[in-house]
Amino acid sequence: MERDLNQDHRGRLTRDGIRIHDPADFAGMHKAGRLAAEILDEVIALVRPGATTAEIDAYITRRVDQAGAQSATIGYKGYRHASCISVNHVVCHGIPGSKIPKWKNDSFARTDDVLKDGDILNVDVTVIVDGWYGDSSRMYVAGEPKPYARRLIQVTHDALMLGIEAVKPGNTFGDIGHAIQSFVEAQGMSVVRDFCGHGLGRVFHAPPNVLHYGRAGTGPVLEEGMFFTIEPMVNLGRPETKVLADDWTAITRDKSLSAQFEHSVGVTRDGADIFTLSPAGRFHPTFEVA
Repeated sequence: MERDLNQDHRGRLTRDGIRIHDPADFAGMHKAGRLAAEILDEVIALVRPGATTAEIDAYITRRVDQAGAQSATIGYKGYRHASCISVNHVVCHGIPGSKIPKWKNDSFARTDDVLKDGDILNVDVTVIVDGWYGDSSRMYVAGEPKPYARRLIQVTHDALMLGIEAVKPGNTFGDIGHAIQSFVEAQGMSVVRDFCGHGLGRVFHAPPNVLHYGRAGTGPVLEEGMFFTIEPMVNLGRPETKVLADDWTAITRDKSLSAQFEHSVGVTRDGADIFTLSPAGRFHPTFEVA
C-alpha cells in the first residue's frame, strides 16, 4: 500500500521525519496488534483446498466488525476489502474474490478464486483499535505444500526474524535490510525491491520506508519509540514484479513463487517489541516444522 500523510502529532519527529512515540503508546499498539494477530490465528481453520479467498475475507470483515474495530484497508485509496490475499506467485496486494492469476502454456490467464491443494497464500490484515493501527501478515498452505514451497516459506519467516533481531537503538535501517538480504540470497532466493515496510502508529503509513535489502550501517539510526513494520517478500526466482491492470495485484515477472511475513514492531531500550505476536503461537504456517 502507498504511504499516506503522517498526521499523527504525538511525540517528536527525527530529522528524517520519523515519529518517536511515548512509552505509553506501546500499550495502544499492543492492543491493535493483538487483534490483527488473533484474526490471523482464526484464519488458519479457513484455509483448505476448495475454500475461496472471498470466504476468507468475508470472515475477516465480520470479525473486525464484531471486535468493534475498523478495517484500515476498506476505503483506503478505493480498496474494498478487509484483507489482501496473495496466492502463489502473487507477491502482495492480491484482491480477495478476484480470480487467482495462473500461468498456462507460457501465457497469463485468470481462473476462479478457489484454493487448490498445495497453494500457498499470504493473508495481510490491518485493523484500527482506539486510533492505533495493527498491521500483520503471514503465510498459509492449502493442503500439503510442495518441498520447494515449504522451503520458501521457512526462509521468508527466518528472514523476517533476522531483520527483527537487528532492531535496537544505535543500529540503522540499513542493518535490518542487510540482515534480510544477505540471508535470503545465501539461500539462492531473492528479496523484492518494489515494496517495503513502513512507519505506523496512529496513521497507516508514515516514514520511514523500511527496505528489506541494503548495506549495513546506512540509513536513519534507530531510536527508542519508533514504530514500523518489517515485511519481507521473498521470491524463489528473480526479484522483479509486475502490477496488474487492477492497480493492486503484484506478481512475480518470472512466474516464480513468492512468500511474505510481516510484524509491526516498536524500538525499545534494548531491542524490538513485537506488537503482532500470535496469541496461539502459530505465526509460522500451519504445517509442523521438524
